[in-house]
Amino acid sequence: MKKWLFAAGLSLAMAASAQAADKIAVVNMGNLFQQVAQGTGVSKTLENEFKGRAGELQRMESDLQSKMQRLQRDGSTMKASERSKLEKDVMAQRQDFSGKAQSFEQDRSRRSNEERGKLVTRIQTAVKKVAADQDIDLVLDANTVAYTSSDVKDITADVLKQVK
Repeated sequence: MKKWLFAAGLSLAMAASAQAADKIAVVNMGNLFQQVAQGTGVSKTLENEFKGRAGELQRMESDLQSKMQRLQRDGSTMKASERSKLEKDVMAQRQDFSGKAQSFEQDRSRRSNEERGKLVTRIQTAVKKVAADQDIDLVLDANTVAYTSSDVKDITADVLKQVK
């Protein structure tokens, strides 16, 4: 009797796990993120948004380098007052450049994170919709799963269609 109950319990557990496997899917979030980012042109948008400030920083850097080269090249032959004035100018310009470069990087990083967050939200919404439409209980990132059998459905293409 005990063996019969054990066998029945084991077969029920196997049937339940087989049924649960039908409601599990994987999605390649890295691939989705990359394709959606390219499709929406986020990189171009950010590049255009910061193009003016990047150009200004490049001009400032070029000017600073030319002054530093002039100081290095002609510093020994300059009058002391002229050399001192050029050194002060270089130091002030270097500080100004450093502050603007740091501010630029912070702003660019903040905007990049904002856009990344918007994309992640869109992708997550699409994953939820596809999972609900296909009656899937659990969706895992394919990059974090060590092994999946061929029975586990990959919904990456469906999610990509939903996002676009």
